[in-house]
Amino acid sequence: MSDMEKLQNDKLGGIAARKNLLIPCLLLLLRDLRVHGYQLIQELVSFGFESIDQGYVYRTLRQMEKENLVHSQWDTTSGGPAKRIYSITQQGEDYLSSWATTLEQYQRTLDRFFEMYERLLFSSSKNSQE
Repeated sequence: MSDMEKLQNDKLGGIAARKNLLIPCLLLLLRDLRVHGYQLIQELVSFGFESIDQGYVYRTLRQMEKENLVHSQWDTTSGGPAKRIYSITQQGEDYLSSWATTLEQYQRTLDRFFEMYERLLFSSSKNSQE
């Protein structure tokens, strides 16, 4: 099997790309919300994380806290068990800003790719109709 066929058949590439976006998406959500992990997981669905490993999200949040990107504290005000509430730190804000700049540059590259792809695709189909 060629590398191209492996890439086309390998869904792990897409999964890896989404995992790379998990941290900036979590930070973006935490800019406006102070919430517990389960609610963050629900919000991630709006970013296209269809099947998300909850354990992975919690491990990522713990790692983000070790790196001072987020802060958490226990909420014992609800009637149920205590829940860890997450919020973004200044270092997290800076990290998010850096990611946004990088993604903006990547978006321009993607836009150019699809402009060229469509131009070549339509050019090819136009030539085959003649």
